[in-house]
Amino acid sequence: MSVLKRVILIVLDSAGIGAMPDAPKYGDNNVNTLRHIADNIEGFSLPNMESLGLYKLIGLSSDAKLKGSFCKLAEKSAGKDTTTGHWEMVGCIREKPFPVYPNGFPNELIKEFEEKSGYKTIGNIASSGTEIIERLGEEHLTSKALIVYTSADSVFQIAAHEEIISREELYRVCSIARKILTGKHAVARVIARPFIGSKGNFSRTDGRHDFSLKPEGITALDRIKDTGLSVFGIGKINDIYAGAGITDYVYSSSNSDGMNKLIKSMDNIHNGLIFLNLVDFDMKYGHRRDVKGYYNALVEFDNFIPKLISKMKDDDILMITADHGCDPTYTGTDHTREFIPLLISGKHCISGKDLGLRDSFADIGRSILDMLSINPGNVCGKSFMEEIIC
Repeated sequence: MSVLKRVILIVLDSAGIGAMPDAPKYGDNNVNTLRHIADNIEGFSLPNMESLGLYKLIGLSSDAKLKGSFCKLAEKSAGKDTTTGHWEMVGCIREKPFPVYPNGFPNELIKEFEEKSGYKTIGNIASSGTEIIERLGEEHLTSKALIVYTSADSVFQIAAHEEIISREELYRVCSIARKILTGKHAVARVIARPFIGSKGNFSRTDGRHDFSLKPEGITALDRIKDTGLSVFGIGKINDIYAGAGITDYVYSSSNSDGMNKLIKSMDNIHNGLIFLNLVDFDMKYGHRRDVKGYYNALVEFDNFIPKLISKMKDDDILMITADHGCDPTYTGTDHTREFIPLLISGKHCISGKDLGLRDSFADIGRSILDMLSINPGNVCGKSFMEEIIC
């Protein structure tokens, strides 16, 4: 019987730790998000994650006394995106990748969306979000046509100026797109991208909202929820799982906001899972290839760890991981196919234990079920709980 009552799972969105063997198939060669940041930052220092084993995972020398267990995990699913990574860590493994549209969406899809939404569209290309609103923002203001675009991910993104189309109306048309994009065109996410400003000074707001597919089958989140325990999502967690397996949630506007909401949630959520995604690493720094910005965000999170650990109870366990890579030193703006780290800490966690290379992100969810003494049912993955919990 486990002595644990609460698990805190934090995803540093895109903090990969080295190319998977099949990375070249995804156009990724010699990528390593965290190690390459370290190699490009003079005075690189993340002492709190170092003490949890991060340096061991990325090949940096360290004399720090280790305060937790750690491992590297490989992705079984086909893909390198947010949805695929998050789904796998709770036991939903996809053999086929979600559809992507590097040349834009088929005309028949766009036509159906225009007819059902009541709006004309412009764009329909693969593009950076900041670039496309700068390029088409003024035309949108004049025509009131929705800016539709995609990326290397499986996403259908809709951008609109908040003074032209309200957030509520943008969310309505995104819901229409979600209903259309099924079958062979079932993209992982439809994303609302509201923005403000004027030409030369457009900027996206914090009104982003993701309309995701629901994971296939029963996940670790479902198992936790079905036993009557909490599954509290912070940031875009609820959106990623389309609400499946989530008992309550709150959105966040930034990494710091998410961290603050995590601390507050610990006063109210006393059992089950608190699940936080910190998207700034990916959205603001990885895709924009901003090495210094990414590092500064890592430092901010590293400085937060002591506060978090001091807030933890004896029957808590902390897990820090990622969902894919987004190497800011690499070419282009796409995610990168990488292994992910897992740092584990808590009073009942063995210190200095290297769990080696795990063959699936699903080991995270499977282990959480064991830690919370929940029958896993058919949830896949291999538990490491007995190796680290004393």
